[in-house]
Amino acid sequence: MNFCSKCGAQVTLRIPPEDDRPRHVCDRCGTIHYENPKMVVGCIAEKNGQILLCRRAIQPGYGKWTLPAGYMENNETVYEGTRREAWEEAGATIQDLTPFALVNLSFISQVYLMFRARLVKTNFTSGGESLEIRLFEEAHIPWDQLAFPVIRETLRLYCADRPRGAFSFHVCDLHADGRVG
Repeated sequence: MNFCSKCGAQVTLRIPPEDDRPRHVCDRCGTIHYENPKMVVGCIAEKNGQILLCRRAIQPGYGKWTLPAGYMENNETVYEGTRREAWEEAGATIQDLTPFALVNLSFISQVYLMFRARLVKTNFTSGGESLEIRLFEEAHIPWDQLAFPVIRETLRLYCADRPRGAFSFHVCDLHADGRVG
């Protein structure tokens, strides 16, 4: 950040009084600009034991597979955002959203909230962000072609829970080096 969104003056990165970390502070009006993590919502959309994956038409991860997910918009709930992302990326209508995993990616200031969802119908359409949409049996998930470590970890957790027929709510940290903690 270089300029204040309130008055347009230059900002300086410094620790404000009574704070514990550097913030962008306006040199003219004194406004402190707080930056917060981005919230990403998405789902494991299931139909007849298969999982919906989208092959990305954009960077990062062009041509690789992912679950339908994306940044939340202002003024929407996590449920609305998850449904919107499934529709935008796959033309998919989903129901019965159940929280499944919360994954912290503090190294890039993102938090993922992933749901399990029931896919209503199987006539998909690729949105502007997807090259292809497919349903995958667990044994055919393209593990080596997944776009993001957070998607790999979410699917790993799902596949570990699935044989029990019971799904836990998982909370974990994903580190820059790929470690899960």
